[in-house]
Amino acid sequence: MQHRDRTSNTATVSAERDKLTGMGAHFTAVPRYRKADKYYNWLSEKKYKNNIESPLKAKNHPPPLMSLSFSFIAAVAMSEEMSAPLLSDVDTPDDSPLMTPGRPTVAILGSGDFSRSLAVRLVACGVNVVVGSRCVKRIAPGLFPDAVELKNQEGAVARADRLVFLALFPEHYSSLLGLRASLAGKVLVDVSNGVELGSSRLSNAERLAEMFPESAVVKGFNVISAWTLQTGAQDGNRQVLLCSDSMEGKNEVAQLARRMGFHPVDLGGLCLAQDLESVPLRLFPSWHGPVLTTFILFLFFYGYGFVRGLLLPYLDSGRNAFYRLAFDLVNESLPAVALVTLALVYLPGLFAAWLQLWRGTKYQRFPCWLDSWLLRRKQLGLMSFLCAALHGVYSLCLPLRTTMQYRLINAAYAQIKAGVEEPWDELGVWRSDLYLSFGVLALGVLSLLAITSLPAVGNILTWREFTFVQSGLGYVALTFSVTHTLVFGWDFAFSPKAYAFYLPPSYMLAVALPCAVLVCRCFLLLPCISARLARIRRGWESTRKCPVSQHHHVVANRTSPQV
Repeated sequence: MQHRDRTSNTATVSAERDKLTGMGAHFTAVPRYRKADKYYNWLSEKKYKNNIESPLKAKNHPPPLMSLSFSFIAAVAMSEEMSAPLLSDVDTPDDSPLMTPGRPTVAILGSGDFSRSLAVRLVACGVNVVVGSRCVKRIAPGLFPDAVELKNQEGAVARADRLVFLALFPEHYSSLLGLRASLAGKVLVDVSNGVELGSSRLSNAERLAEMFPESAVVKGFNVISAWTLQTGAQDGNRQVLLCSDSMEGKNEVAQLARRMGFHPVDLGGLCLAQDLESVPLRLFPSWHGPVLTTFILFLFFYGYGFVRGLLLPYLDSGRNAFYRLAFDLVNESLPAVALVTLALVYLPGLFAAWLQLWRGTKYQRFPCWLDSWLLRRKQLGLMSFLCAALHGVYSLCLPLRTTMQYRLINAAYAQIKAGVEEPWDELGVWRSDLYLSFGVLALGVLSLLAITSLPAVGNILTWREFTFVQSGLGYVALTFSVTHTLVFGWDFAFSPKAYAFYLPPSYMLAVALPCAVLVCRCFLLLPCISARLARIRRGWESTRKCPVSQHHHVVANRTSPQV
């Protein structure tokens, strides 16, 4: 009985399939029928099992013919949807020619280090690579992977689908003029860099475009090092900066960069190639000002300590203490530089806040000098952390010095000579413990600020978390540093002995600016000032800046009905 039910169900399914496939002229794909046969066999097996498990349900509700028809249509539609890709390439326009699917062929003209690294990376990404050289015989065996074809320049250009990398020095571009006809319609990727900054000549890419007007010239891959190409995108900068006047050429190069694991960035037209070629020539462009500021501050405090503590006493009484130049004077200058540099991190933010309060709006740009200062706060903070860390290391090395050993022996001899059995200075103990504790806390918070300024750490923080660490904890670090300095000075600032030759100690000069920054910050925390500043930063403007809109806003608020 069960066998007859199964046979009847299968016959019904086959009859329904024959009805649908009877429109033979409209169904010609035989593989789709095979998939449909498998689907119907699975469907009949499922119905058969349902009949066995619940014969009463199957008897009362037999499968209708129309439901089977819809099932077959749904199966065909499902197979078509599953064969379509899940994600479409939205970055490439429909009218731009795409790279050859599968294994495209890319030509590289040149056989140097960059050419070899580029070939290794392209082969690893499943791209056919042809290297063209003026003299193929001089290429040492094993220099390139076995999958790379080595040909002359003409043969390499002929084998390329579209992309041709020019891994040559710009002075050798003229040797390619004989290949102008072969390079017509190709995309030439210029990977060269500039020679000097601020050059008034045309960029290498623009000169290449003039030499080959029938080719699309794309400037790119010049900021990627050979090491990054060999080790992969995860071991270096992932960005590939591109510029070209040909949108199709940029799209093809960008698609290849994504295939290699990089992130292409479109900078615009070929007129920006001059700036792009000068990027590798710049040495820490955002660090010039902070490093110079830190160096000038160190020279100032070091020179001030030398004049006040060494030169003037030597000229006045002949006391020779020039041995302090190598260690003591450096250790006295470093904390002063760290304290002033940390105050310079938060001083431009105070200037910006007071400027917004004075203007009554946030929609006016800051002065150029203030903009540049605000953009350099991260570098100034790291320089402050460097000076503070060096001061901590120098302080730990104090007991290892020979002069410290002599001082301990002299102090013990003076104690014995004075007959003091157990000296104890309660005030001195508290003073030393407090200023050491505040110094350690300040260095710890500064270390946290330095860690969160790293891109790998800062990118995982929300804006509120980053602001709390850099602004909130930053002022805590500045407060600890100022307290460390004040406790170190204790009441010595009020003693006439502190002003030798009418000059204050260097730490008193260093603590002046940080104290002013903290006082200004406290004024900004007052409710009457902080509320106004918060309104301005949320888009509110004073009536003298926008009287009409503010008046209408007030009237609307007054006439709005109460709910």
